[in-house]
Amino acid sequence: MNIPVYRLEVGLKPRIPDARGRAVCERARTFLGLSIRSCRTRDVYKIAAELSAELREAVKAAFTDPVTSVSEFGRLAPPQFDWLIEIGYKPGVTDNLGRTARAVVEDVARRRLAEGEGVYTATQYFIRGDLSRGDVERLARGMLANTLIHEIAIYDAAEWQACPPDTTVPYFRESPGPLVRSYDLEVSDTELMRISREGILALSLEEMYAIRDYYRRGDVRRFRQDLGLPAGPTDVELECVAQTWSEHCKHKIFSARIRYRDETTGEEMEINSLFDTYIRRATEEISRRRPWLVSVFTDNAGVIRFNQRLNLVCKVETHNTPSALDPYGGALTGIVGVNRDPMGTGLGAEMLCNTWWYCFASPFYRGEVPQGLFHPRRIRDGVHQGVVDGGNQSGIPYARGGELFDERYLGKPLVYCGTIGIMPP
Repeated sequence: MNIPVYRLEVGLKPRIPDARGRAVCERARTFLGLSIRSCRTRDVYKIAAELSAELREAVKAAFTDPVTSVSEFGRLAPPQFDWLIEIGYKPGVTDNLGRTARAVVEDVARRRLAEGEGVYTATQYFIRGDLSRGDVERLARGMLANTLIHEIAIYDAAEWQACPPDTTVPYFRESPGPLVRSYDLEVSDTELMRISREGILALSLEEMYAIRDYYRRGDVRRFRQDLGLPAGPTDVELECVAQTWSEHCKHKIFSARIRYRDETTGEEMEINSLFDTYIRRATEEISRRRPWLVSVFTDNAGVIRFNQRLNLVCKVETHNTPSALDPYGGALTGIVGVNRDPMGTGLGAEMLCNTWWYCFASPFYRGEVPQGLFHPRRIRDGVHQGVVDGGNQSGIPYARGGELFDERYLGKPLVYCGTIGIMPP
């Protein structure tokens, strides 16, 4: 079934100031050293649906504020520009604005969109300035887009005029082949590590041994045979184990046996779990002397006594690597994740507020940013917006927190997201 795609471009009227565009100019000058005279932005909606001409006009009206905006199917007359950057989502990446736009189209059409129909969004940046293509690519990749989740298209004015409006949509198509793959772990060490590496499992050889030994057990083999499962693990099983044993979920380094040497005194010692030694043990010692520690290390969040009528339920979690890779999305999932935990403590707590703490390199850093990393200002702005949106838009007020800036956090930021709830004793 060939579904038509209608491209709707929506932009501000020429006399309306473009706050998004001005912010791009300012950030590009400050953090990338790029001199941009002006930037105008537009929203693009690619609507893949069977719509009559009358319905298309109704959809257009729904997406356009007649006071501030203009719109057109196909191509809207552009402002003056030297370069155009268009950024959309890759196939399979969640497009939240597209989901909302889909609901609008369904409301206007008074029907549910069928399988294969949908709405896909993109953003256009019309740039004026004496920039090379390399400068524009640096702007797109270093500030406007995240190459993990976004597709980037760059045109100079002549290229844009010469090509028709882009109506391709990021359909997600499953690759052909078996849905489930099983693995034979009775192989060499080299082959075991190849399975870990190519599966992006990040499992050590010792961990691969442990998995192999489990699947060698007679009771496991008989149980799997009764269920009609292969003797070796499936790709889904391996990925589940790898996720459960990952550093992000299991905190293996924090729980490991560490040989420590004091560089000042030369004293050496073995620490059996930093967490158990310096956090759990200290908390348990305090608990014996202080009656207000109601529940720690046993539920989804910690509980402390506030007064005779209320207990406070607290949970703080790091979301460092996800926030470094996708600052907004990583922090958003971090704060929403800890919102869940007090709700799942005891019989459930009432959410009170969100807290946060960040450790970044200076947002005014002017040195070279290592390849593959974002400028600390971009990380900071994205993380903070994610935390604010994750809390406030969930109905949980963003309260207070703190920030620490040091160049040593350039390679990896620290992002702490916290939620406080209340419950009766």
